[in-house]
Amino acid sequence: MPATVKEMMDAANAVVPKVTMEEAKTLVAGGNAVIVDVRDSAELAQTGKVKGALHIPRGSLEFRADAGTSYHDPNLNPGKTVILYCAAGSRAALAGKVLKDMGYADVRNLGGFKDWADAGGETERGA
Repeated sequence: MPATVKEMMDAANAVVPKVTMEEAKTLVAGGNAVIVDVRDSAELAQTGKVKGALHIPRGSLEFRADAGTSYHDPNLNPGKTVILYCAAGSRAALAGKVLKDMGYADVRNLGGFKDWADAGGETERGA
């Protein structure tokens, strides 16, 4: 039986915990975490991104996360905490579930970029 978006979101939210901005900053400062923006390039060009975040569009994530592909991003590895965000948190949750399915043990959902920026989180322009 096909899954609905609601069912997929429920499954993702069940395995990918939310993280606050302060928790995310602490994890990154500890040196074993990376923040990943999974929005598309047009969104990033309009708003910028979390300062220091990797930009890996949702459609490329699996290839960038898999060390067995030529597209692998060495900043992503299953031993690091991966903190994902998008515009509102939904794509971040779905992306997090994919990473969990790929063996990434500690994946968190930061939610939406606007929430970060509105709360005074540092941002930057560019890829």
